[in-house]
Amino acid sequence: MEIRIEMDVLEEPGKKVLLLGNEAIVRGALEAGVGFVAAYPGTPSSEVPMTFSRVAKKVGLYFEYSSNEKVAFEAATGAAWSGVRAMTCQKHFGLNVTADSIPPVAMIGVKAGFVVMVADDPSGWSSAQSEQDTRYYARMFKMPMLEPSNPQECKDFTKLAFDISEEFQVPVFLRTTTKISHSIGTVKLGKTKKPKTRGKFQKDPDRYYNLKPRLQELHDRLNKKLEQIEKKYGRKLNTVTSREGKVGILTSGVSFEYVKEALLELGLDPPIAKISLTHPISKSFVSDFVKNKEAVFVLEELEPILENFVKQMAKEANPNLVVHGKDLLPRYGEYTLETVIPAFEEIFGKELGINFKDHNIKVASALNGLPLREPVLCPGCPHRSTFYAVKKVFGDETIYAGDIGCYLLGIFEPLNMQDFVVSMGASIGVSHGIGLVSDQDVVAFVGDSTFFHAGMPPTLNYRFNIAEKTPLIVVLDNAITAMTGHQPHPGSGFTGMGEKVEPVKIEDVVKALGVEAKVANAFSQKQLIKTLQELKSMKGPKALVSRGECRLLTRRRFRAQGRTLPVFEIDQEKCTRCGICANDFGCPAIVKATVEPEGEPEYSMNPDICLGCTVCMQICPEGAIHILKKRRKNEV
Repeated sequence: MEIRIEMDVLEEPGKKVLLLGNEAIVRGALEAGVGFVAAYPGTPSSEVPMTFSRVAKKVGLYFEYSSNEKVAFEAATGAAWSGVRAMTCQKHFGLNVTADSIPPVAMIGVKAGFVVMVADDPSGWSSAQSEQDTRYYARMFKMPMLEPSNPQECKDFTKLAFDISEEFQVPVFLRTTTKISHSIGTVKLGKTKKPKTRGKFQKDPDRYYNLKPRLQELHDRLNKKLEQIEKKYGRKLNTVTSREGKVGILTSGVSFEYVKEALLELGLDPPIAKISLTHPISKSFVSDFVKNKEAVFVLEELEPILENFVKQMAKEANPNLVVHGKDLLPRYGEYTLETVIPAFEEIFGKELGINFKDHNIKVASALNGLPLREPVLCPGCPHRSTFYAVKKVFGDETIYAGDIGCYLLGIFEPLNMQDFVVSMGASIGVSHGIGLVSDQDVVAFVGDSTFFHAGMPPTLNYRFNIAEKTPLIVVLDNAITAMTGHQPHPGSGFTGMGEKVEPVKIEDVVKALGVEAKVANAFSQKQLIKTLQELKSMKGPKALVSRGECRLLTRRRFRAQGRTLPVFEIDQEKCTRCGICANDFGCPAIVKATVEPEGEPEYSMNPDICLGCTVCMQICPEGAIHILKKRRKNEV
């Protein structure tokens, strides 16, 4: 997979290759001559920085995984102010983190092209906390926003975004959604430019001085830039397909693809207005499209931003226009053909002949009784071991604060170790508040990458404003940013370009912030429980760093060294069927079956997925779990 990405993204001009939308964005940036890229991984945007990390040295640009999205944006700003084309990329939650620094940069402007890529996640495929429509940010920060609808446009619009940014000296948003980022399509490649990676920051009070009254001048200048961008690019980037019919469709982004498929199924060919520059939207383009229509259906996921704009324009262009949109479609979730086609049937009075409600009832009936496959921590995951030990020491009544990372899967049975999840680093901040106003025991879980990202400020606050009953911080250190694809962080020991560096020890940072820190081996139940008991009895700010390498990294390392991981089995003669290994610990490598005719449970180990962490052996009260002596020849 990695080899294919590198080869396709770096193919010669003129060739047609299959690329993910995210990969096509990288190619577009390379064709634009990007010289500086900084990011923090966040799905559905993760493949953008991952691809940059693999090709950066080959093409001669600088790439880094920053400690968080705000830092990445600021680093890229410094490059753009110094004359180097720059880019940063994040998911929608990451843009929330970045938001503090964006408005001043938008008003001040940039010297070289600066593109801010953001991926929204309708339906929350990889975002547990909430849905979000980042198009509002473009309006609040007064920045242009381009929205591609397929991989070819991902490449072309990225390149164009750099040109618009540099022409008008303003950062430009490139917005995708999950379907666009992860769709795959044929992309015709253009010529790449040799990246400029060195520049010079020039002092310029007229440009960078942004205090009152200069602030108002910058604000006025930014407004005029948007007017100029609308005038030059609004009509050029927006298109109309088919010009017949009194009922039109106006859409953008991935919704344009839904429209095409739905109309094909229904055999319809109404006029379609596609908005690619979704901020600023061309007033004249929309007015011209709606002026001779009886009705317009606005198709967009999440918020009615385009719909409200059409209604606003219709007041002058066509006061009698009927505007449909969220009256027929929801303001939540990702759309599908099953969502869109019934709305088209109602508007155009033509039926496909499929009753989707009945269809969904039949599907639900067919699925009834099938066991749910809930998300689960990997076999051998160090976090499972830590959760198990914490529950042993603190019990079920303790409040367990969750955070963002693989370990949020601890919310599921049988662990039940996440009572709430808010945002990165919030476990510590929220726990502090609970500790100040209640007498409850509280444990705040936070991952290693999340600690570096957003866990240090609340840890400092926790030390500064000490509660009478202080919560325990548990840092789950598996040496990598695992959930988004094993990207490095300051504690991993290598950078986004593969350079080896001295890893930052989390316990050193915690101690420097004034909090007592102890370290335990995440794969040793004895050491974990002993350390947790010590911390529980201590007063004052305290933290446990539970350190255990992500087992997938361990397996990868063993393979490279030609070594094999141990695999375990359950001795059926010693096993008393207590069920602790499967029912309480919950490792997916341990299989529970029913023995007939008695109907009693039997527990066995699946050697194909066991990763040999040894923890099941430690928790078995009968010593019934031991290393499998006869191994498969191809086992690693």
